[in-house]
Amino acid sequence: MSITQSIETLAAKVKDLKPIIETEEATKTAFIIPFISTVLGYDATDPREVIPEYTADIGVKKGEKVDFAIKSGEDFRFLIECKKIGEPLSIDHAKQLIRYFNATDTEFAILTNGEVYEFYAQLDAVNRMDERPFMTIDLSNIDPRVLPYLEMCTKSKFDSDTITTNAEQLKYIAEIKKLLSGFLKEPSPEWVKFIASKITSKRMTAQNLEAFTTLVATASSQLLKDEANRRLRSAQDYDDSPTTLPEQSPQATTADTSSPVQEEPGADNGIITTDEEIEGYSIIRAICCSEVPATDVVIRDAKSYCAILYQDNNRKPIARLYFDRKTPRIGIFDADKKEHMHDLNVVADIYGFADELRARVKSFL
Repeated sequence: MSITQSIETLAAKVKDLKPIIETEEATKTAFIIPFISTVLGYDATDPREVIPEYTADIGVKKGEKVDFAIKSGEDFRFLIECKKIGEPLSIDHAKQLIRYFNATDTEFAILTNGEVYEFYAQLDAVNRMDERPFMTIDLSNIDPRVLPYLEMCTKSKFDSDTITTNAEQLKYIAEIKKLLSGFLKEPSPEWVKFIASKITSKRMTAQNLEAFTTLVATASSQLLKDEANRRLRSAQDYDDSPTTLPEQSPQATTADTSSPVQEEPGADNGIITTDEEIEGYSIIRAICCSEVPATDVVIRDAKSYCAILYQDNNRKPIARLYFDRKTPRIGIFDADKKEHMHDLNVVADIYGFADELRARVKSFL
């Protein structure tokens, strides 16, 4: 079962049972243990892998327990602190998790109420748990862009260096999005002054600052609406317009990879890299990073397809995404430079071609 299927199955279970779950223990049994086993892939019945009610005496604190410790051999992989379903998550209410994290050799921790899973690392200081999560999985509102990173945390894909590298990116992206969202909804005086300085030479008196605060808030609201309308129009165009490329049956075609790709992206060529293409790229990178460094898997968009390349070399294509059509497709290259076409119902279907993608990047080694 793919990571997408596992998460969606668990999300449906949470939605169905949430109204009747009343205790933390019931939350663990119904939701958190299945997350550990079906999503992360650990055997919850094997005490060598999953230790419930893990106890270690730390300083003057004796007999405190963390709900679950997940290990591989002698190495800790995750410490998990659980709350009752529906209870808000706050790092202030997980003091024992922080103490255990700082006292053991674990690099990652999870704080969860069975519906929301917050993943923590030690990015800010060595052997000290961060105050903010680097990744949040909300089963009531699943973000498919996060699932490739979740797959990196599973038993079969676990690599602490890869997780840490991506965790840093995820954490900063989340913080930047939160900051920008705050600027757009309620622009701060500093933000208003910065914007105003780019478009006017007026001195920012109290009166002018008040006026420009209103203007910046209005412009931000209109910008968000314009972007939403643009995406709706784009989706409508795809539905109403005939495909620009002939439909082919999923079969192998020989691609010319001996010369550079002609459709290079540029500032004024009309190329727009969509969220779906970014999601597809993230999935491919997550799959291939088991064989090559994640940084060697590079996206390069073009007008008729989105190329995924090895080491940003257009003579070494891994795959191509054809998403500008009613039936999206992925083309995966083999060692003989033949492109094999596959139809996709959803972007996450790319996980079904993991073996072909790994074989392709192995051919470059």
